[in-house]
Amino acid sequence: MPEVVMPRLSDTMEEGVLSRWLKKEGDAVRQGDVIGEIDTDKATMELESFDDGILEKLLVPEGTTVAIGQPLAVIGDGSGRPEPAAPAPAGTALPAQEAPAAPTLKPVPAAAGARPAAGSQRLLSSPLARREAARHGLDPATITGTGPGGRIVRADVKAAVAEAETDRSHREGQAQPSGQDTQPAGQDTQPAQPPSSAPDSVEVPLTQMRKVTARRLTESAAAPHFYLTVVVRVDALFRFRSEVNERFADQGIKVSVTDLLVRACAVTLRTHQQVNSSWAGDKILAHRRINIGVAVALDDGLIVPVVTDPDAKSLYQIAAETRSLAEKARSGRLTLQEFSGGTFTISNLGMFGIDKFTAVINPPEAAILAVGAATEEPFVQDGELHSRRIMKITMTSDHRVLDGATAAAFLSDLKERLEDPLRIVI
Repeated sequence: MPEVVMPRLSDTMEEGVLSRWLKKEGDAVRQGDVIGEIDTDKATMELESFDDGILEKLLVPEGTTVAIGQPLAVIGDGSGRPEPAAPAPAGTALPAQEAPAAPTLKPVPAAAGARPAAGSQRLLSSPLARREAARHGLDPATITGTGPGGRIVRADVKAAVAEAETDRSHREGQAQPSGQDTQPAGQDTQPAQPPSSAPDSVEVPLTQMRKVTARRLTESAAAPHFYLTVVVRVDALFRFRSEVNERFADQGIKVSVTDLLVRACAVTLRTHQQVNSSWAGDKILAHRRINIGVAVALDDGLIVPVVTDPDAKSLYQIAAETRSLAEKARSGRLTLQEFSGGTFTISNLGMFGIDKFTAVINPPEAAILAVGAATEEPFVQDGELHSRRIMKITMTSDHRVLDGATAAAFLSDLKERLEDPLRIVI
């Protein structure tokens, strides 16, 4: 009988969590029907049936961590039930098997402003938000999502908890008798302090994304890092950005600083191909294509969607692509191709007011660029005091792949391009 198995959906995926079943044993299913949801290291995905038939057996309970290739369910003709091994307890990992090339998962769709229909079991929410809601005894269906496409995020659950506490306090206050003193005469009226039963700390289960982030950062720590920082004068860059956005406003084009950095890094990598390399254990892989990853922060961790071939794309194409990738990342709709194959990464924390920071290499890439905020600084020219806008950028490099002089030459050329922005587009 055909089995539904846990497929490998990314190069970093080794296991997934069967977060919930949307069909039950005995239900008739057709090819393409969504039968469950799985939390992977990148997003929450839908598990599809790849055949017509009867869902005869669910092999793992909700919350189970399952290795790639491990059977999840059995679809048959309804004539009988198989006798599989007993399901593992929730939260335990099952042994790995060879993963078939059957992509039976697809990203959860998130139409703008969409909310689940009444009675529907499919609710757009992050795994962390669902766990947080369950911990507080809240039904996620009663919570209004403020994330992309109406997605419920952890902040929405916290707001719902706070609202529930406020309502409870209000009801308790109304229950007190008014207009009379409830304390016996001669006694202090200090309120009694009820003993607190809340623990000092609360365990937060790790999401698949957080597990993989931790593992990959541990791998990255094994690489010998070194850091180079340059100060870039960005007055011309910001004027150039304003002119581009004003010139093409009627076409809906809006270029960000990150878009300019993606294009600038890609053009600079053309002449510094060694930086566009990866560590491969006993060899170095020099990549012919330039693919720039842009780090995006999510509730459940960090993901790096990839802009492919930005050295061959216009600023308009790059701006449209980075915006689309960020929206897909936040709503859990990235495909495997959209977060794989990066050769260089940019992490921009300037919008958070961070002046300067160092980023951890995204293995197996050889380098990552950390971008700080644009700030004003005074300087003296011809005996007169002036002000200029600067931005500090720091490149972290893997010393197994790059030497200091090689990284410095790349960073020097990148600085020149950013200070003369017309060189970015030619």
